[in-house]
Amino acid sequence: MITYYQNWATQLLKEYLFEYPWVPCTSVVCGIFACRLVYNLSQLINGICFKHYSTLPKMKKIEWDNRAISTVHAIFITALSIYLAFGSDLYSDDLQRGPILFRSSTLSTFILGVSVGYFLSDLAMIFWFRPSLGGMEYVLHHLLSMAALAYAMLTGSGQFYTYIVLLSEITTPGINLRWYLDAVGMKKSKAYVVNGVAIFLTWLVARVLLFMYVYFHIYVHYEQIKLLSHFGYFLILIAPVVLGGLNLMWFVKITKGMIKTLSAKKD
Repeated sequence: MITYYQNWATQLLKEYLFEYPWVPCTSVVCGIFACRLVYNLSQLINGICFKHYSTLPKMKKIEWDNRAISTVHAIFITALSIYLAFGSDLYSDDLQRGPILFRSSTLSTFILGVSVGYFLSDLAMIFWFRPSLGGMEYVLHHLLSMAALAYAMLTGSGQFYTYIVLLSEITTPGINLRWYLDAVGMKKSKAYVVNGVAIFLTWLVARVLLFMYVYFHIYVHYEQIKLLSHFGYFLILIAPVVLGGLNLMWFVKITKGMIKTLSAKKD
């Protein structure tokens, strides 16, 4: 049975690369181009619509526009992750369609490529403007994310886990909104407090509890994971653990910040 699935996965990969060789490269380029487009539109729209934007220092403006890119990507990838992982039948429990770990489609592969393009663009900006846009924890997060995304995109394996983990991007708009409110001097507003509580709840669900579901799913489907290449095997076992550890580290900081804000508001 193991030999059969190994041969089946190899043949699937060969057919995929032969039939859709343009998908990975095209999707990554589209992702990079979309990031640049959002960055330019953010400069244009914010310069016209938000009076506070023009008063910000140059580095603050760059971070403002950078966060606009991450917000658009988060909304885009979260919506499509929900659809592909739960709304479509691509990863259903239909055993006749083969192991869930080896299922993919042109759409699912293209979307992963767009996300790779985003992480490449964001990582380039982090290095170019270092350390203003993030430290080494962000670099580690992006490198692991790109490795998992690229592997799932190029091989068609492990895409289900990739999309489940990408659901954690649902927390990004709230994080960015918190930064925006602080940048325009609304740190003591009610909106800032409400947003902080929302960040805590979404982070708990999407980056803590959801990762527990991923660990459980990996345990249940471990026999399929053993059919992967050595790189894919260790990637699926290591990446969620490292990313989950980073999420817990940030969750502790978010919890402390929320408690501090609520205590100050109560006083």
